[in-house]
Amino acid sequence: MIAILVYPDFQLLDATGPAAVFEVARRYVPSAPDIKMIAVKGGIVRSSSKVEVVAAELPPAVEVSTLIVVGALEIEEVIKCQSTIAYVRQLASVGVRIASVCSGAYVLAEAGLLDARKATTHWCRTQDFVVRYPNVRLDPDRIYLNDGNIWTSGGVTAGIDLALAITSHDHGDDIAKEVARQLVVYHRRGGGQSQFSSLLELKSPDGRFGPLLSWVRENLDKALTVENLADRAGLSPRHFARVFTAETGATPSKAVERLRLEVARERVQTTSEQIEQVAESTGFGDAERMRRAFVRAFGQPPQSLRRVARNKVTHY
Repeated sequence: MIAILVYPDFQLLDATGPAAVFEVARRYVPSAPDIKMIAVKGGIVRSSSKVEVVAAELPPAVEVSTLIVVGALEIEEVIKCQSTIAYVRQLASVGVRIASVCSGAYVLAEAGLLDARKATTHWCRTQDFVVRYPNVRLDPDRIYLNDGNIWTSGGVTAGIDLALAITSHDHGDDIAKEVARQLVVYHRRGGGQSQFSSLLELKSPDGRFGPLLSWVRENLDKALTVENLADRAGLSPRHFARVFTAETGATPSKAVERLRLEVARERVQTTSEQIEQVAESTGFGDAERMRRAFVRAFGQPPQSLRRVARNKVTHY
């Protein structure tokens, strides 16, 4: 059985996305495992969208071949449930394959399954995750990862990518391709989570400050102080800071740092530039300042991200 573990206020697509993949896979491989929603308290479980599912009580470990642990908006409450953590540990201890979608990685980490392992989670959880679980080798850019019998995936729809990868592992790549065709999704999605631009994180990247932000991205090595940006926008520094934050949802300094991080990360991962040169050309000034910013944002220093990127090229 493929068991999908849910709890109150779970993310609906975290559960139904993988379920759809495994359902279609069974059309091609009738002997593939059944799929079942499970919960600590069996019965109706309401998702964060208020759509409800009917879940069975936690089955014995012997009945489960794969456990999918979904995410939740309030995952901090989920990891306080000792029954949930104990069940995940129990299944892992007898060799059940354990996978997480999105913030479900918190449950795996809380159970101790990710210590010293490679893992990923939703990109916006990076800073909190690395503080809570410093022993996890987090790669926030991956769509999904597997390390031994443990699988993790990034934000929400990445659960579909994860399920397709598991399908390929279990039944072959041809079956996974057919499932992807039926679902009209990519068989293997290109890029990582960092493909979602820092500009898109802003509330209104194309509003009145759109041209200014585009200029900033092309001039990251300049002194991008509030005063200089306000002068370019034709506003007083105080008024500029207020209206910029109200419109974009970020302070001017935070928006500049996001753009510097985005460009610096791209150069670190795709070029052979010296780390010091990248730091200087993107406005960080020195490599140590850029290293601290990378660790805060991505959970890893530039050198680690470069090694991961080069390993991807080698393996693919």
